Amino acid sequence: MGLKVAYVSEEAIEKDAQALLADYALKHRIRIEAPIPIDAIIEKHLKISIEFDDTHRLFGVPRSGLGFDPDILGAIFFDQKRIVIDESLDPDANPSKEGRYRYTAAHEVGHWRLHRGLFGKDPAQTSLLEPNAAPSVVCRTSQARERIEFQADLYASCVLMPRESVFAAWDEAFPDRKQRVLQPATPMDHPCVEIERMTNEHGKSYGDAADDLVLEQFVRPLAQKFGVSPIAMRIRLERLGLLHRTVPLQRLLTDRA
Repeated sequence: MGLKVAYVSEEAIEKDAQALLADYALKHRIRIEAPIPIDAIIEKHLKISIEFDDTHRLFGVPRSGLGFDPDILGAIFFDQKRIVIDESLDPDANPSKEGRYRYTAAHEVGHWRLHRGLFGKDPAQTSLLEPNAAPSVVCRTSQARERIEFQADLYASCVLMPRESVFAAWDEAFPDRKQRVLQPATPMDHPCVEIERMTNEHGKSYGDAADDLVLEQFVRPLAQKFGVSPIAMRIRLERLGLLHRTVPLQRLLTDRA
């Protein structure tokens, strides 16, 4: 994409996601609970439509992902208040993709909240219903490291897995309220509860990919509770300091507020 966007702190992104959820809850007189009703927030609260299509065909971009996985997961048309998500993520047709669909939808909400001010109305676009209008943001897995995509990803994480809700779910699942850490290669004293690491016959770790699998299996019940993928749940818990790959040098959670 190559679009330059300003730095936004993680704290600011988290606060905006919290504000969105609070506004939705107040307006609709409901209590926010997991799984977050992201479809209702998008369609009923933000008044943005969601539709499914073959995004690569729609935007004339050859598929470059592995197998049938799309590189273009979704796109948002700010002027049309319209989100298009690749049809392969339709949870009705592919229930196993529900977590990825929800995250993609929330990712587009991140663009709406953080980036729509960067895009002015295209004078060449004569109608908001013009089917050939260019999307404001096209989200591709190959561009995930760009700042605009990182910010939208972080927003999705915050809105689908709200900080307070995650801590409450963690405390319910683990009444000891302790952080979890992968078992260190060398035994040591620390305040965390260890998760057994996958090792070979010599006691050596199989590497980061194997560690990811162990952690994602560990967090799967929480992922199901929040309606997200184990990968998304693992990353959120790591960012919140509840889950670690190595023993932290100091306690990271002195304040959960």
